[in-house]
Amino acid sequence: MLLLNKFPAWLSVFALLLLTQEPVSTSEVTACGLAVDPPANIEITDPGFLGYLSIHWTQPASLQNLTGCTVRYQLRYYDTYEERWRSVRTVKLTYAAQFDLEKPVKVRILTVLKCACTNGTEVQGEEKEWVYTPEPTGVAGSRIRDFHCVYYGKEYMECTWEPGLVQPPNSQHYLYYWHREMDETKECPEYIILSEGRRGCRFPRESLLEFSKFNLCVNGSSPAGSLKMAYFSIEVQNHVKPAVVSSVHVSEIDGELKLDWSPPSGQVPEHCLEYEVESSTSMENGKEKQEKMVLQNLEDTSYGVPREVESQKTCFRIRSKVNMYCADGGFWSDWSQTKCTEDKETQYIPKWTYLGLVGLVVIGIAGVIILCLSLWILKKICIKKINKKNALYTLYKEKVNETMPTILSPIFK
Repeated sequence: MLLLNKFPAWLSVFALLLLTQEPVSTSEVTACGLAVDPPANIEITDPGFLGYLSIHWTQPASLQNLTGCTVRYQLRYYDTYEERWRSVRTVKLTYAAQFDLEKPVKVRILTVLKCACTNGTEVQGEEKEWVYTPEPTGVAGSRIRDFHCVYYGKEYMECTWEPGLVQPPNSQHYLYYWHREMDETKECPEYIILSEGRRGCRFPRESLLEFSKFNLCVNGSSPAGSLKMAYFSIEVQNHVKPAVVSSVHVSEIDGELKLDWSPPSGQVPEHCLEYEVESSTSMENGKEKQEKMVLQNLEDTSYGVPREVESQKTCFRIRSKVNMYCADGGFWSDWSQTKCTEDKETQYIPKWTYLGLVGLVVIGIAGVIILCLSLWILKKICIKKINKKNALYTLYKEKVNETMPTILSPIFK
């Protein structure tokens, strides 16, 4: 018997539903006189992890108490998120896989037998297929639309959506999530609320897990009935959007234009970033020449291009993205501010030049102060000497005036 638990998160109800069994092949396969039957008592159960289902089975009765043989099982299931069959071989009697509960759950399984009597050759039994098609529930047309998640700078993630084409009055949406390090599903830690109601969820970095399935379910309630459930399964490292590249500078060194920048802020490691540089050059004939270059495996955050025409003006802007060595996907950051070669205020000046200019200014100010002090002291000295000279002259004049009558009186007698 094949069972499935269907999990409507907002009601927290678990139901067991019987799956339909569709045999792929009806021919019996034997090896060494033994029937290589499919596994028995196959069950698919839903522990409430938003599509992460457990598949269980037992060894077929025909192969019980078998010695001298190796029994394995080949399980195939259809991944509706990537639209392809996945296959696994195991000696265990259980396996867990991710399914989209809005679409049919398809599982195929067979027994693989290898014995001494088969000369080491593996004999595959007939493959059986089980298909479960979920029954549609909820108000028609109420499933949310345009669901997408962005992991901003690996600091927090926002998942947003638009309401369905049909939204009954007084509707309320709920979001639940789960990953493999959680014991149970949890509700959104912080809803993004607009005037129309809940339109998203914000996840702090601590609630996320990279390189693992991150399952989400958005459903809702209304006086007209429950809203249709929407299931999603993502890997958060593939949804990173870095912050804007900062501190962009353009300089010209020996006829080459050099672009320097600082890595974006946030938690994205520098070695995980690739950059796209866009340049726009005003040519002498009045035309614009635009180029884009994706830079990977950079040892430093700089980029140089030759400048062909001295009179031309070249403007740059840059953005970043997580590279293929750290994720399978992601979003480009917003463009940085545009920096041009003719804008002197944007020319890059090395740090040592700034320090030199500051030193010159300090030396200049000190020189002016010393000069002013020297002039003030010199003035004081000069004034003191002039005052002393005037005092001597006045004393001399007084002496002369006192002695002149005495000298002249005998002459006029």
